[in-house]
Amino acid sequence: MALLCLVGTVAMAQGQRMPYQEKVVYEGEDVTFRQIDAHTWEGNGKMMANETLYIVEGEERALLIDAGTNIKDLDKIVAGITSKPITLVATHVHPDHTGASVNYFKEIYINAADMVNVKEMMGDYKGEIKYLTDGEVIDLGGRQIEVIFTPGHTPGSTTFIDREAHYGFSGDAFGSGNLLLTTNFTTLALTCQRMSEYMQKYGIEKLYPGHYMGVNVETVKRVQDMGMMLVAREAMESVLEQVEWAPERWGKGSTDMGDLSCVMPVVHPYAAGAAGKPHGSNYQIVDPMAACVGSAKLPLG
Repeated sequence: MALLCLVGTVAMAQGQRMPYQEKVVYEGEDVTFRQIDAHTWEGNGKMMANETLYIVEGEERALLIDAGTNIKDLDKIVAGITSKPITLVATHVHPDHTGASVNYFKEIYINAADMVNVKEMMGDYKGEIKYLTDGEVIDLGGRQIEVIFTPGHTPGSTTFIDREAHYGFSGDAFGSGNLLLTTNFTTLALTCQRMSEYMQKYGIEKLYPGHYMGVNVETVKRVQDMGMMLVAREAMESVLEQVEWAPERWGKGSTDMGDLSCVMPVVHPYAAGAAGKPHGSNYQIVDPMAACVGSAKLPLG
């Protein structure tokens, strides 16, 4: 069963004008492609919240990362942007990323852990399914893309990193604004920890998400914050299992922090383990255990 966890706010309405800085290089009925840099493009489908696919070009060949929902003649559109031979890879198996358009390609590479989704979500695919390996490097000729498994959104969610360019492509692994979690909190928390450490080690500045709106790239800070919220949520759940509730002691007031806590894990601005001005731009959590675990236990006695 899928669990919807709200971790940010991004306008997802179809047809809404988004503040893209990238130049449009192709405008079609089903997709709009924009150029990120000299050899990289992002395409936005028009069926499911700007589902996004990416063309990553090297000197000898190119990757198509995801295929959107249903983009007519996607293979021809991609060939009009790059003349290099195309290899299709998937960030994960969901119908807005591996939809009907995958049938324009004879093979697709996925994380084998997402085979559990293939029958239901990619069952009509007529080509050959091949498997990615965690840590493998895809050589495009003068450009190398590293494969990093980032489970959580799905068991086989995968991120593709270009170390030299200092960016990557993460699909829905870190949310695109709203995170649909189909595994568990622990898995995604560990993924966030692993990716934030990797990004800091190799100077990765941003991850382009699976629903790119022009302003919602995933940064190290966002990945770290998401991991912290997941740890807090899990800590709360473990504590609540031991609580004997006493509703007669509850007050009747309501606060914005209290309301927000009904839909996502929160840390009050005045909690222990924090530094900086409450609600200020320099506010940050410096001791996650004190701020998250301690704060969760305190009101429960």
